[in-house]
Amino acid sequence: MGTLYSQLIVGLINGCFYALLSLGLAVIFGMLNIVNFAHGALFMTGAFLAWIGLTQVGPWLGYDNFQISYWWALLLVPLIVGALGVVIERTMLKHLYRVDPLYGMLLTFALAWILEGLFRHWYGATGRPYEIPDELYGVVDLGFLLLPLYRVWVVAAAIVACLGTWLLIERTKLGAYLRAATENPKLVEAFGINVPVLVTLTYGFGVALAAFAGVLAAPIMQVSPKMGADLIIIVFAVVVVGGMGSIMGSIVTGLFLGVIEGLTKVFYPEASAIVIFLIMSIVLMIRPAGLFGR
Repeated sequence: MGTLYSQLIVGLINGCFYALLSLGLAVIFGMLNIVNFAHGALFMTGAFLAWIGLTQVGPWLGYDNFQISYWWALLLVPLIVGALGVVIERTMLKHLYRVDPLYGMLLTFALAWILEGLFRHWYGATGRPYEIPDELYGVVDLGFLLLPLYRVWVVAAAIVACLGTWLLIERTKLGAYLRAATENPKLVEAFGINVPVLVTLTYGFGVALAAFAGVLAAPIMQVSPKMGADLIIIVFAVVVVGGMGSIMGSIVTGLFLGVIEGLTKVFYPEASAIVIFLIMSIVLMIRPAGLFGR
């Protein structure tokens, strides 16, 4: 039972990362119709920027004791990566909206390789540790399991971010403008809404979610250039199962598949690496639009 509980917790934590990353993908695809293969690389970039802020910025500035703490990284890194996303959208992606979505996928695939190659060149392929902040050291005694406090924080932060994004998209006037702009941009522009700005901010927000997940993941995973590539294929499977462009589908499916993956590691470990793709195959045969897709 101890193994079962621990794997359920691990599955829930993995599911939180799946949900956050697939949510960013769903926002970008649902609003911009772009399959953003660079999402995993931007997740990795977020983790690396947090690590650089903690370990490298001080020596660069000549102040060895200066650090950008985890809490500041959690705030600043998504803004920095979001700004990078705005530059990418304005300089590259905006030229591809009227052509086949395959071109956007190929461009973002190339961007992913460029980002990964740059970080591999600068810092090598070896994973680097990121310290857990002092406030989140320790464990929570659940009676049947001792759960690291940082894992509790990751689950709580990821769920709050996911629900906040869903509320923003589905329950606010800004979200209504975004949804309308994807259906009929000319009509929305007739009401005085600057649709290109909405599109740019949407892409920036989507990749900022990936960077936020990267900062959360840094103390759990080894910060390395491959961490995004190892995760993005699973995340795409989650998006397909939930429904391409479905906000709620990404959240629910990400958490659910993470838990299923954890349970599989207990009862049939050999299948844990393929269970998500097996579920994706079944869903595609029965409901090609995904569980929550239209």
